[in-house]
Amino acid sequence: MRLPIVVYVLGLTIFVLTTSEFMVAGMMPSLSAAFGVGLGDVGYLISLYAAGMVVGGPVLTAVLLRLRVPNKRALISLLGLYVAGGTIAATAADYEIMAFARVVTGVAGSACFGVSLTICAELVAPDARGRASSIVLGGLMLATVLGVPFATIVDQNFGWQVSFWIVALLALACALAVMFLVPASRVSAGVSLREELASFRKGRLWAAYATSGLIIGATFAAFSYFSPIFTEISGFAPGAIPLLLAVYGAVNVIGNIVVGRYADRYTFLILIGGLVLLAIGLSAFALFAWSPVLSVAAFIVIGFVGVPMNPAMVVRVMHAAHPGPLVNTVHTSVINIGLGFGAWAGGLGIEAGYGLVSPLWIGVGLALIGLLSLAPAGARRLDP
Repeated sequence: MRLPIVVYVLGLTIFVLTTSEFMVAGMMPSLSAAFGVGLGDVGYLISLYAAGMVVGGPVLTAVLLRLRVPNKRALISLLGLYVAGGTIAATAADYEIMAFARVVTGVAGSACFGVSLTICAELVAPDARGRASSIVLGGLMLATVLGVPFATIVDQNFGWQVSFWIVALLALACALAVMFLVPASRVSAGVSLREELASFRKGRLWAAYATSGLIIGATFAAFSYFSPIFTEISGFAPGAIPLLLAVYGAVNVIGNIVVGRYADRYTFLILIGGLVLLAIGLSAFALFAWSPVLSVAAFIVIGFVGVPMNPAMVVRVMHAAHPGPLVNTVHTSVINIGLGFGAWAGGLGIEAGYGLVSPLWIGVGLALIGLLSLAPAGARRLDP
């Protein structure tokens, strides 16, 4: 079945938002020099964006639902807020203003994620939601492969402000595309805040959230420390890290396409198989980190089954509850919480003296706990 062009517009929207979230990592020296702060303070700009996503996104989405704003109008408004935040960032004269802009864009970005997935679910048949979600979430994968490196190149050649301006203009272009291409919402007008909140009484929804958080936590417990593991244990030169990360990003994209193709029919089988392979890949990496060949092979397995399980995670949430904006936005928050917890837990393992491979073993533990969150009864109910 051919997907509506709007699905690809929503994918571009997610690409822009994710590029904005992570591009600070590639322009740390420039921002440090511009605002007269340390690299650690610049790193907090990523954390502030994430904090806005986790806390502010669901609150803003709840307000829009309380006001009964249709999904199309909500997404246009949210992208307008994002453009405003991006403009403030591009013109920021000091660190405090930039920090404020990052919080604003984080809040708007989280709500945009949720509403985009809801519009996606409205536009396609229920048995095509996984495939359509993989296109939308493909923007997230491509941002790490193309968006962030491009923003870094722009920063190095034209200045960090130009990178922020480009993101703001792309967000504006997405808003205009949504305005002219997205049909009037069919569902949102009939969904109230009370009805959405009722979804959170379902244990199946919280189990689905838990699985998503644990998958991303397991992946990022390891991903956050791949660079020092490769350079200090596997023996790679620092110059090889960008290439390895590019390979990882490319594998993410391929895995996302494959999972999206089958996520609707085999939701739980994908999640079970993916978590098993993720645990095996992390274990193999930890056991054979000293081997350049085996460590890269394990790295590729992790890239193929970790983050690319997103379409199956989204489908499971949509099966567990009505795929409304608040349900999807909270899902985005849970994923970000899992990301932050995984990176934090991996760091604790290193600080406790268990070595650089300890984050990999922590990832294994989180993946195994993730398997426990998958109820066999649910698998029989959803998969053929």
